[in-house]
Amino acid sequence: MSLEGKKAPDFSLDGSDGKRHALKDYAGKTVIIYFYPRDNTPGCTKEACGFRDNYSELLTRGIVLLGVSKDSLAAHNKFIGAFSLPFPLLSDPDAAMMQAYGAFGEKVMYGKKTTGTIRSTVVIGPDGVVKKHWTKVAKADQHPAQVLEYIQSS
Repeated sequence: MSLEGKKAPDFSLDGSDGKRHALKDYAGKTVIIYFYPRDNTPGCTKEACGFRDNYSELLTRGIVLLGVSKDSLAAHNKFIGAFSLPFPLLSDPDAAMMQAYGAFGEKVMYGKKTTGTIRSTVVIGPDGVVKKHWTKVAKADQHPAQVLEYIQSS
């Protein structure tokens, strides 16, 4: 289910930076939220490092970048430390936010149906409306470049 053109669901989660993050905190800013399955796994690491490598351009455009997974803040902090990630990672242990964004549910992994985090990304405009929604990211390593391309062309 795509959220494009719809009001982004509210959330309030703890972040790796020691702050509580809520959508309302970012009113008037463009926010990119990417959902990923797990800290320190190969695909998730490539994706996070891709966002890290493009982060300065996002910052110069005044864009907020947040990563979200079910991992604990302790796991997030290890991940951030290992790969010098300059943006906060939010912990959604009960997957409530991920469900609201269609980033948690049934998926097919290695030919089997399973329930878990669906790698996806949303770009929320300054008005709180979802401008772009990648409902299923197939190639984690190439995705940050796709997001940057979208930002540069919009």
